[in-house]
Amino acid sequence: MNADVTRSSLRLRPDPSRVITKLFVPGEERPEHESRSAAVIRRVMALDEATVCAALDRTIRMFAGRHRDVQATFSDHFASVSHRLTPDVELSESRRLLIGAYFTHEYSVEGAALCNPSMVAHPDQSGMAAGQLRFALSVRGIGEGHLSSIGFRTGVIGPDAALSVDAPPTVVTTGLHRESTYEKSLFQGKLAEFGHDDEVSAVLNRWLPARFTRAELDRVLADLHPSLVARQEAHRTVELVRWIAACNYTSEFPEDTVLSGRVLWPTGPSERHGMEDARFVRFTDDDGEQTYYATYTAYDGVDVAPQLLQTNDFRTFYVTQTTGSAARNKGMALFPRKIGGRFAALTRGDGESSAVVTSDDIRTWNGPQSVQVPGRDWDLVQVGNCGSPIETPEGWLVLTHGVGPMRVYTMGAILLDLDHPERVLASLPEPVLLPSAGERDGYVPNVVYSCGALLHGDTLVIPYGASDASIGLATVSLRGLIADLTEGK
Repeated sequence: MNADVTRSSLRLRPDPSRVITKLFVPGEERPEHESRSAAVIRRVMALDEATVCAALDRTIRMFAGRHRDVQATFSDHFASVSHRLTPDVELSESRRLLIGAYFTHEYSVEGAALCNPSMVAHPDQSGMAAGQLRFALSVRGIGEGHLSSIGFRTGVIGPDAALSVDAPPTVVTTGLHRESTYEKSLFQGKLAEFGHDDEVSAVLNRWLPARFTRAELDRVLADLHPSLVARQEAHRTVELVRWIAACNYTSEFPEDTVLSGRVLWPTGPSERHGMEDARFVRFTDDDGEQTYYATYTAYDGVDVAPQLLQTNDFRTFYVTQTTGSAARNKGMALFPRKIGGRFAALTRGDGESSAVVTSDDIRTWNGPQSVQVPGRDWDLVQVGNCGSPIETPEGWLVLTHGVGPMRVYTMGAILLDLDHPERVLASLPEPVLLPSAGERDGYVPNVVYSCGALLHGDTLVIPYGASDASIGLATVSLRGLIADLTEGK
C-alpha cells in the first residue's frame, strides 16, 4: 500500500472521576422492587435540626467540588419527591436540601468504557496559527448498566500531522431539557410507522400546523371529542403521540461551560437505555450555510433507531427522531452536502450491509440502494460505515468497518461516485486498520471502530475506539489512500 497509517502516541482512556448527578429513588434500583421514598423521607423528618445541618454540611463539603452546583441539584431532587410530604408541613431549607441529597447519586459516565469517536472542525477557530485546526471530538462513554452517553474532547491538528488533545475539566455538566418546536410531518411518519392511522391521527393532521409547540399539541389533544377519546385505540394513539413529543427535545448547556465538560445524557423515552455512536458531520447547505449534524443510535432497552442531533455551537442541541422504511437499525451517517438536491446518508438497515438513502427533509428516509455487502474474509459477518463520507475530486471516500472471524472488527475504505453515490468506484482489498497487539483487550475485545474522520490538508485523522478500552488517533495521507484505491483503475 502507498498509504502508511501512523498511530499517534496519544491515547484517551475512560476516566471514572467524570461523574454526573442523577435522581435516586431507593428501592427502584431494580425494576421489580417498590419505592422506599416515603420511608426515607420519614426518617429524615425524624432527625433533629442539628443533625440535619451537620449531615448536609458534610455532604456538601464532600461533593461540591465534583459538580457545578450540587445544592441546586439537591433542591431539584427534593422537588421531585416533595409530593410525599403533606402540603402544610414546614421544613427548613437545610432539611429540604438534605432530603434532596438522599435522593441523589453519582453516575460515572465513563466508568465502564470509552469508545467510538467522531471528529469535526470546531466551530471556534480563534487563536489558531497557520496550518492549525481546532477539532471537536465526540466520544461514547459507557457507565454502569451499559448505559451510553455522548461526551466531547477538544484538541488541535497541525501543523501537518501534529496532534494534541486538551485536558478536559474535572466537572461534567449535562444539558438542560427544553421543549422543541415539532414537525407535523415527523409525527405523521411515526404514527404511520407504528400503524396508528386512525381518527385521532386524522384530527391531529387536520388541526395542527406544519410546525407546532407542545402547548398547541396539548390544546388539540384536550379538544378531542369525548366519544373519540373513549375508544381504546384512541388511548393508544394519544399515548404514542405524547411519546413522540417526549422523544423530540432540546438540550442546552450553560454558557460558562466548555465543550469537553458537556455530556449529552439520554433524556427521551426512545433513548432511555443509551445514546450510542454519534457520527458528527459539518454540513454545508446549497446556500453555503453550515450546520453540524450527528446521527446516533437511540436504544430504549428493546429497540434501536437512528436519531438526529443538530447544533451550530455545540451548546444547544436539537434532538429529533427519524422515520421512513430506511430509518432503522444502527450506523446511519450523513453526507456533508446534498446530492441532486436531496439529503443523503449511508445506512445499515438490514444489520449487515451498507446502502445509500435520500431524504427531502433530513428526517424521512426511504428507498435504500445497496452499496456494499459482506463478501471478503475480513468482513464476512457484516459491513458498515465508519462515519460520514469525505469529498475528494476522485469521489466520496468512505471509511468502512468489517467483522470477520472471532468477531474481529477492522477498518477498510471504499470510493463512491460523487453524483451517484450508490456506485462503488473502488474498494480496498485489505483493511486499513486492524487491532494491534496492545489494542485487542478491553470491554469488547478485538475491535477498532470509528464514527468519523477529519481531513486537514493531506492528512486524514482517524479517531478510533480500541476494544472499548481507549480511543486512539491515527493519521494517513489522503493522496496515498486515494492512490491505493484507484491503482490500476
